[in-house]
Amino acid sequence: MATYKAIHGVHVQYRDSDATAVEGDVWYNATTGLLKMYAAAGSWASGGNLNTSRMQMGGAGTQTAAIVAAGRNQASPITTTVNAEKYDGSSWTEVANVNTTRFSVAGGGTQTAAFIVGGRTGPSNSGLAVAETWDNSSWTEIADLNTGRAYLAGNGTTTAGLVAGGGPPTTAIVESWNGTSWTEVADMNTAKIYRSMIGAAGTATAAVIVGGEDPAIDSSETWDGSSWTEGSNLNTARGSSGVSGTATSGLIFGGQTAPTYMNEVESYDGSSWTEEPDMARDVGYTGPASHGTQSLALAGGGASPGVSNATEEWTVSASVETVSFD
Repeated sequence: MATYKAIHGVHVQYRDSDATAVEGDVWYNATTGLLKMYAAAGSWASGGNLNTSRMQMGGAGTQTAAIVAAGRNQASPITTTVNAEKYDGSSWTEVANVNTTRFSVAGGGTQTAAFIVGGRTGPSNSGLAVAETWDNSSWTEIADLNTGRAYLAGNGTTTAGLVAGGGPPTTAIVESWNGTSWTEVADMNTAKIYRSMIGAAGTATAAVIVGGEDPAIDSSETWDGSSWTEGSNLNTARGSSGVSGTATSGLIFGGQTAPTYMNEVESYDGSSWTEEPDMARDVGYTGPASHGTQSLALAGGGASPGVSNATEEWTVSASVETVSFD
């Protein structure tokens, strides 16, 4: 059997008091007679409510500096909104409206420099090609997608964006944005709607697209800037999920296996998915802060199953724990 030293290269520390906390450290406290370790654990907490309940909106930013725009604010009959709101870590504030009302859009960027693209309006199921950017004061129409669609995934920035999938009809088409125009790049391996994209922040050359619907799937694909490669599967199949983080340190939360919404959460280390503590609500179609991290994520609005204005915040904190041998 391998020893701690064989695995980590050092012996377990023998100390009179607890060690300075470094995640993963293990030591024996001779004063208390206990074996200790420094462990990190995540949990969800309620944040400030959106001013306008919505689902299937565009989202960008981080847990403490996010923006959501457009979306569906009534499930049946379908109604949409042009409203946009910014989040400061505790409350949402309305800002300038988008130019085209729509829902089932993709988004990316930061709170002060974001984009939304695609989507559909009202009961019409026709996908839109319209794209807009946000400069922290107003929304401006930019060049259209080559292929109009809704239900697509997106991430990246206003100068290096990436969108993939969507429909109708369901497609595997992927397009990149360079700040001026959209260019078709290599297709995904699996054509799906309601997939979620992690990463692509800054370069659009490192991303993971995961899940999807009709029916729900558990597969993922990784993007290296030129091609898609099949990755590891989720523990729970789902579509319409929120995401945060990078292609090597990501998080997926909530989602749907139609018609059931879910609260399951999984983290990603670049090779495999690990189950994490559940959200407080079963919810899909949230507005993610796509440039958040694996440790700090945001889920605003969504369907659970009615259209919601609730916000949840995910935070990973670390603490000294006693190692149990039970």
